[in-house]
Amino acid sequence: MDKNLLALTLGPGLAIAIYIYWYDKLDREPKKLLIRAFILGCVSLIPAILLNIILKSILNVEKSESIFETFVFAFFVVGVAEEFSKFIFLRWNLFVRPEFDEPYDGITYAVMIGMGFATLENILYVYQSSNAYGVAWMRAFTAVPAHATFAIAMGYYTGLAKFNPSKKIVYLIKGFVLAVVMHGFYDFLLMQKSYPKIAIGAFVSLAISVFFSFKAIKLHKQIPPYNTMLKKE
Repeated sequence: MDKNLLALTLGPGLAIAIYIYWYDKLDREPKKLLIRAFILGCVSLIPAILLNIILKSILNVEKSESIFETFVFAFFVVGVAEEFSKFIFLRWNLFVRPEFDEPYDGITYAVMIGMGFATLENILYVYQSSNAYGVAWMRAFTAVPAHATFAIAMGYYTGLAKFNPSKKIVYLIKGFVLAVVMHGFYDFLLMQKSYPKIAIGAFVSLAISVFFSFKAIKLHKQIPPYNTMLKKE
């Protein structure tokens, strides 16, 4: 086995997961639970694939030369299938845990799930490609961080939902929909065949998503109980 290729394939997702864990300096989550979230992210790839097949069949769309069909495929097949698969594990497994005790935890657990998903997806793409190193390098700077931004968007609103019972449903829906929109927009631009130059827009959208992801992380640090603990320090 090529250890360098394996490191390049696994490294990006693990690096982002470790960074999110490290950034939560005052009230870090149990490592066992974070590993569990990462594994659940890997598992979420299975329902995502199944849902992808079902939605393609129902909507009768594929990635194609047609901009409209590509739009529907990117948003309502890929975006919905992948983000819903991650959302169900975040909502019905991590969200209800007592360890989920501050808004930032929504981002932490969502990113762990997202990186588990992205890492396993990376393995499948890289090791099925004839240009494994090229794919691994490209995805290290595109697909993997993109999944992280989708997760942060979902996790931001999931954190708000946890501590705002009266608006829980609204925030959960917002998080899911925003993740789908970001995912769909990124994939739609990347999938362009009729207008290849438009694909450059995917990198612009990724850069914007990364910017707002850092902003979302900082905003969560200003919400109690995190800012309360910060004052005590």
